Amino acid sequence: QVQLVESGGGLVQPGGSLRLSCAASGSIFSIKVMGWYRQAPGKQRELVAIIISGGGTNYADSVKGRFTISRDNAKNTVYLQMNSLEPEDTAVYYCNADLLTGTRSRYVGWGQGTQVTVSS
Repeated sequence: QVQLVESGGGLVQPGGSLRLSCAASGSIFSIKVMGWYRQAPGKQRELVAIIISGGGTNYADSVKGRFTISRDNAKNTVYLQMNSLEPEDTAVYYCNADLLTGTRSRYVGWGQGTQVTVSS
């Protein structure tokens, strides 16, 4: 069984920074893609950033230049460094992973979410 566990959310003032972490655990053979999505109240879940196994990244236009996604393959962990946070970044942030399990089955799943609130 695979689990994705996020950490690092919280309350921060506009212009501040937060770092989110998501660790994948369980029987994992390889991870193809890990990423972060967010969902604000009354809105659909949207892509924030993804990183593929080779290190390539993709970002939502709204976070380019402010957020950085990175990955520690040895720890099966993905990070999201968020700088210059704005009130519009307030949302529940979800980790997502697309991977092969130890039995070579494909798994696509979500973490439980972590709240990020940007407010003065």
